[in-house]
Amino acid sequence: MKSKGQRLNALEVALENEKREREFYIENAKRTKNPVGRAMFEQIADDELEHYGRLSELHKRWKKDSKWPDKVQLAIRKSTVRDLFNKTVGGGGDIPPGDVDDLKAVKIAIDFETRGIQHYADLRDGSSDTNERAFFDLLSSMEREHYLSLKDTEEFMTDPVSWYRRTESPGLDGA
Repeated sequence: MKSKGQRLNALEVALENEKREREFYIENAKRTKNPVGRAMFEQIADDELEHYGRLSELHKRWKKDSKWPDKVQLAIRKSTVRDLFNKTVGGGGDIPPGDVDDLKAVKIAIDFETRGIQHYADLRDGSSDTNERAFFDLLSSMEREHYLSLKDTEEFMTDPVSWYRRTESPGLDGA
């Protein structure tokens, strides 16, 4: 069990990470010419802003009261990144290919999200407070959604044939 001070410090690290990651996603949304990448980076940036806001509010209350707040909003808007990605790519039409910088950005983002999943899981596991555990579990699961979306994007960019084969519904053609 981590002490309150250790958990508060970990929360400060999480705040800084969310801020830095949001800036990264905004920068890459502006840079890419690929509409799928742009939409995905913009959506994850919005999600990170929401995480930052919740963590910031929590941090202020925790420091002021020297304890985990009695009430913390556990509802966080569900990320729509995977749906957005699947809709954009599945909609057909000409989608400009991602470039080397897009793929590099996706790989960096995968690393961010992997570390975020673990960081929030560690915060969850370091607490005995049910509400605190639920809050950090929720954030960890949100980061996992981002991770899965980014992995889909990485596969689409590096091997679109396999991506389409995996995501298209197999069925009988009646032959």
